[in-house]
Amino acid sequence: MSLPTHIAIIMDGNGRWAKQQGFRTRIRGHEVGVEALRRTAQSCAELGIKYLTVYAFSEENWARPKAEVDALMRILVSSLSKEMPTLMKHGIQLQAIGRIDLLPESAQRELKEVQNATAGNSTLVLTLALSYGSRQEILLATKTLAREVQLGQRSIDSIDETAFGQALYTHAMPDPDLVIRTSGEQRISNYLLWQISYAELIFMPVLWPDFSKEHLDDALAQYAARERRVGKTSEQLNEKST
Repeated sequence: MSLPTHIAIIMDGNGRWAKQQGFRTRIRGHEVGVEALRRTAQSCAELGIKYLTVYAFSEENWARPKAEVDALMRILVSSLSKEMPTLMKHGIQLQAIGRIDLLPESAQRELKEVQNATAGNSTLVLTLALSYGSRQEILLATKTLAREVQLGQRSIDSIDETAFGQALYTHAMPDPDLVIRTSGEQRISNYLLWQISYAELIFMPVLWPDFSKEHLDDALAQYAARERRVGKTSEQLNEKST
């Protein structure tokens, strides 16, 4: 079965899961969501998938109630330290993209410590999109390139897709081959808009805390069954494979 090199996931449905389970707040859903991420990262590492990028906290999420945002930051800090043994055992390197400078200092410190500790791991690169918004990322890249032109460091004609991609947060990784969104919602929500131009999109009804190895296998089977033409015809692909 053909496997993707890079999977991007929109981990949606934590709050709805908590409500369905009878919890008074959404927080328990986020806590159990961490367990689902652990399972998924381990499965990806075991399958030989090299990159997993997850939408952990969007730029828009800062507008949520302060109590929920504070709880999410606490969960982030505690999870980073607790998950270190799992990351090391499975050879998982942790990275982060987004406006990391907007996170609480405690979260920034813990994140940096885990990134440094796992820098030598190479089985899987797990990237957390934190305080992330794709439009903001694209604007930042545009400003970076415009400033380089202004300073005489590059010409306008030197700006192509490769140059633009190098100005994005994700410049050190390949574009996602597969995007999975849980909870049944069918939208991208300002996530990796440039990078997923040719990715396969799979929307699954399962809420994120219930996402299991079986759900991942289902998504991978759907991915393998699709014909990734990237602008070419089926006949061209068949000629290339023969």
